[in-house]
Amino acid sequence: MQYLMAIDAGTGSVRAVVFDTDGNQISVAQEEWIHLEVEGVPSSMTFDTAKNWDIAVRCIKESIKLSGIREEEIVAVSATSMREGIVLYDAEGKELWAVANVDARAANEVKYLKENFDGIEEEFYKLSGQTFALGALPRIMWLKNNEPELYEQVASISMIGDWILAKLSGVIATDPSNGGTTGIFSLEERNWVAEMATKVGIKDDIFPAVLEVGTVMGNVNNETSGLSPHTKVVMGGGDVQLGAAGLGVTKEGQVAILGGSFWQQVVNIKSEVIPPKDMGIRVNPHVVAGLSQAEGITFFSGLVMRWFRDAFCEMEKLEAKKRGIDTYAVLEEKAKKVPVGSHGILPIFSDAMKYGKWYHASPSFLNLSIDPEVCNRASMFRSLQENACIVSAINLKNIQKFTGIEIDEIVFAGGASKGELWCQILADVTGCKVKVPEVTEATALGAAMAAGVGVEVYDSLVEASERLVIWDREYTPNMENHETYQDIAQKWEEVYVEQLGLVDRGLTQSMWMAPGL
Repeated sequence: MQYLMAIDAGTGSVRAVVFDTDGNQISVAQEEWIHLEVEGVPSSMTFDTAKNWDIAVRCIKESIKLSGIREEEIVAVSATSMREGIVLYDAEGKELWAVANVDARAANEVKYLKENFDGIEEEFYKLSGQTFALGALPRIMWLKNNEPELYEQVASISMIGDWILAKLSGVIATDPSNGGTTGIFSLEERNWVAEMATKVGIKDDIFPAVLEVGTVMGNVNNETSGLSPHTKVVMGGGDVQLGAAGLGVTKEGQVAILGGSFWQQVVNIKSEVIPPKDMGIRVNPHVVAGLSQAEGITFFSGLVMRWFRDAFCEMEKLEAKKRGIDTYAVLEEKAKKVPVGSHGILPIFSDAMKYGKWYHASPSFLNLSIDPEVCNRASMFRSLQENACIVSAINLKNIQKFTGIEIDEIVFAGGASKGELWCQILADVTGCKVKVPEVTEATALGAAMAAGVGVEVYDSLVEASERLVIWDREYTPNMENHETYQDIAQKWEEVYVEQLGLVDRGLTQSMWMAPGL
């Protein structure tokens, strides 16, 4: 038998997953990791390469042990990771400095770039689809300004998933989907644009080879990794893009919403499509050559729901425990009895995506009633479900405006897709058919597909997704509800502007604000 391994380096944990070549998950080992703030460096989020490599190795070995297979039966391994996290290396390939994805220490550098290079962010965004907020240029500039001796040793850069593959193979490289999130990249050419670094005065000779997803990098040459030296190491990619592949979203015009801690709305477009002038939407290279992905992001949707459950729903937790079901299932049962629109309750959490100048209002619920039959946990829970879908729909409409792509079908995955009610609300809000695959946590499957392409188990990611993705459920929109939700969305957008005004006046505190604002 032949098996494939995917290593998924997420924000909060890393896991090693073994799949057979039919896409069946054989085993998984997962362990949390923590990214700490550096003392005296506000908003920093370090990535401890020494400690985190030990964690990754433990997961690799445990996953093989749980699978009951021999190491040499794993014919290929690939990796995926949180995007934006970077690792810097010296000339010998040793890690010098690394940060996780939402490290925001470079706020002053972002301001400096905007104030001293007129129009540069717009210029770079047109090429790369990225703004400075979480890009690599301001972070490298921070290192140059604050740790110049370390900066002088920098010889190469990669992303977190690439770092795992480098540890396994000894080869430092990146792929377009992950490397593209540095912002030092061309969407159309799917390669580095070193001139961007030259223009802002940082090193322009630190960019490694760019390999398309599924390219063999070599064999495992790390004796401590737990993997066989016969196993091929294959280039992986960014978590959202490989997750899309694991959902069958590999062709132009296909759409997915990934409903996790954050919600991502991704639409496949041709690589030559130029990002919108208003910089409202992020655009990333896809894992499929010739395609990019226009991406909207809804902040904290899953985290807000978890907060609401843990802060207010102790009764539902007890009921769920007694019945042996999930707390969210109990809440959905109750929310189904609440009418469309949740009695007018308007949650104020994530704004629709405004990538060029992105910040959020203070978290709140508006239009609450003191009538307990109208305003209760069920109605507030449903309002949060509706709001996540409304913000996602607004992001999709903004993507449609600059791509011209008509959207009538959405693949929905992630934790949120487990809820029957949430799936139906998404269909009603967007007016689109919603399809839910059997494998809803698809990122690791996408990385396994990449590994399989490298050893010719699959011809391509497109072929692998067509072969392996199986559909579980479909939801058809209720168009009467759709009309109601359009009215609610319009009202919500107007109200949100007013709530941002309170932040602007210093009367309330933003839920999140991009570095440099």
